[in-house]
Amino acid sequence: MSRAGLYFRMLAAGVVLCIGGPALVYYVTPTEEELFKRYNPELQKRSLENREGRQQDFNNFVNQLKEYSKSNKPIWEAAAEDEERRKIATAEEQRRREEEIQRRREEIRRHSVTPEK
Repeated sequence: MSRAGLYFRMLAAGVVLCIGGPALVYYVTPTEEELFKRYNPELQKRSLENREGRQQDFNNFVNQLKEYSKSNKPIWEAAAEDEERRKIATAEEQRRREEEIQRRREEIRRHSVTPEK
């Protein structure tokens, strides 16, 4: 066999692999609708109920990414800083709640202890 035939066969095999592989994956992968139809009715109902919440979570995530991308820092650094700020705010809120609970306990103790007559 000549070299031209060998090169042609190799080229044909490459084309089949590079184009045929993704085409096969596209052909055998079910669509979201087909997957949804395969769910049992209870899962379909639950999926429909949770769809709006998942969509809202995704929209919040995208909006946060847009906000993070506005800074000059990489997104992961901006996200880490935001997470740190949220942790600090959560800890501060928890501390305030504990102080309020402690204050109420002290107030209850003062009012519950009545002077004897």
